[in-house]
Amino acid sequence: MTPLIDPVNPCSVTLSNLDINATRQIGRKLGHTLAAGSILLLQGELGSGKTTLVQAIGEGLNIPEAVDSPTFTLVNEYLGGRLPLYHMDLYRLQPDAVAQLYPDRYWDSLEVEPGIVAIEWAERLPYRPADYLMIQLHSDDNRRQINLTPVGNFSLPAMDRER
Repeated sequence: MTPLIDPVNPCSVTLSNLDINATRQIGRKLGHTLAAGSILLLQGELGSGKTTLVQAIGEGLNIPEAVDSPTFTLVNEYLGGRLPLYHMDLYRLQPDAVAQLYPDRYWDSLEVEPGIVAIEWAERLPYRPADYLMIQLHSDDNRRQINLTPVGNFSLPAMDRER
């Protein structure tokens, strides 16, 4: 797993040729290192590993319960780990319905304890926070590519470059 630095956006990191175990390892590392208030916007086709990555983030946060896809519940809140994890899945929603969820109440931490906000199908958001980590996943023949791009003042946590 050798990271590639994007010449257009030198803060962007691309990890290629990943299997499910490497994907989970990246998620666990993010769970160990992300700070409260971190917002993760995940994009990728069905089966690209978005939910797998968020489940591993939950493991890295030491969340004791299973992290499930909130496809039908829309938002799952996990409060028992190092930090809370707020997991949203916007797959079934159109942007106007997404706005009615008020996702900003999670990333602004006005009504909830500051934690990690992970939003699958983030392209359906009608608006975005100022600072976030864009995570784009691509899958081909059980191998994945993950692109991590900090936006605004989001700082990519220091992560070991080794597997």
